[in-house]
Amino acid sequence: MNFHHRRSEEPEINLIPFIDVLLVVLIFLMLSTTYSKFTELKITLPTSDSEQLRDRPKEIIVAISSDGRYVINRKAVDGASVERLAAELSAASEGHKDRVVIVSADATTAHQRVINVMDAARRAGLNQLTFAAQQGAKQ
Repeated sequence: MNFHHRRSEEPEINLIPFIDVLLVVLIFLMLSTTYSKFTELKITLPTSDSEQLRDRPKEIIVAISSDGRYVINRKAVDGASVERLAAELSAASEGHKDRVVIVSADATTAHQRVINVMDAARRAGLNQLTFAAQQGAKQ
């Protein structure tokens, strides 16, 4: 009779598959999560008590109508593509990159049209951008 005790191997916990499963679950949750809380926010945009617009030589005024027409320094822009707007902004800046772009958009203008102007200003190398606002009613 052989009474030798076999030495049993200690169980080994392999963490690699566990980590792989956790990463897959994490990626699934990240991709399937919706950010609907941001769309549920009800915001009221502020009005400004700033001074009225004036003609200044270092400013480029971009007006956007409610129907999507663009005017740069009182000159209508043919077409509404970002490339066309960038070309017009480059021409209006006359090579000076320190010009300030003032976006004056109608209150009912689509948000995308304002984003197009911002993108065109970036492509034209104009980094100073501001927005015109209507003077608010006194309370």
